[in-house]
Amino acid sequence: MKSKEISHEIIDVPVDTNVKFRTSTDPGSYIPMHWHRAIEIIYMQEGSLDVTIESESFTIQKGDCIVINGNVLHSTKCTSPNTAILLQIPLDFMEKYIPDLGQLIFLFDFRTKEQKQQTKQAMFKTILEQLQIINNVRPDGYLLRFNSLIFELLFQLYHNFAVKILQSNTSQKKKDMNRLEPVLDYISKHYREPISLNEIAEVACLQTGYFCRFFRKKMGITFLEYQNEYRLSFIYRDLITTRDPVHVILERHGFTNYKLFRRMFLEHFGNTPTQIRKQREIL
Repeated sequence: MKSKEISHEIIDVPVDTNVKFRTSTDPGSYIPMHWHRAIEIIYMQEGSLDVTIESESFTIQKGDCIVINGNVLHSTKCTSPNTAILLQIPLDFMEKYIPDLGQLIFLFDFRTKEQKQQTKQAMFKTILEQLQIINNVRPDGYLLRFNSLIFELLFQLYHNFAVKILQSNTSQKKKDMNRLEPVLDYISKHYREPISLNEIAEVACLQTGYFCRFFRKKMGITFLEYQNEYRLSFIYRDLITTRDPVHVILERHGFTNYKLFRRMFLEHFGNTPTQIRKQREIL
């Protein structure tokens, strides 16, 4: 799934719908750990997508639908073209109609074998398909129908998939996200440049040693690993969408260690940059 911003993303939504809805056609992308102040729903229609939500990794295929809770770290990887319905609903909008939203998470297990849950998920997917049709056709009165479907979707999400959690867990998580937000924003603006540990620790207003432990604990990887993964996301995009030489792409995005780049690229995509490009030509 493509995104202009990869760290904490501010969701721009139309004022007449209050949500971000689109049919996403992704030629290939890698988006490292990030989060949204929004519920994100992905409904695969063609192809597949590798997803990591916090510490769990899995692949969704055609027909699968997932719900990613707001302020939850997640990453996605698309290694061959896919198509999906993508819906992002800002938490600020949802809070107007679900007062206890801060104490809830939405559990939507696309792998469930339980018949009742499968029926509820099928109803949920049907609304997403109806939203896609009305969004594509846009007949007279489009907004009335579109917004009514959004509220029906929210009603189902609230009544069929909401689970209450401890308030203490949510307040600590919010504090951690508030501390991480300026760090990831700083990386997004300066990722092409060398960023020292002292420099980034100052952004977080933490001592260097504590910052390193905090970042690894919350993000699951070290600061340097994250910075290189962030660079890798742009490198992969340019690799499959341009004919620029690899060394030019690396220089453009500040990746100076070619040996490390090759190792990381192979770990993430299973092939060398040259092999990936050859596969794309065949496709």
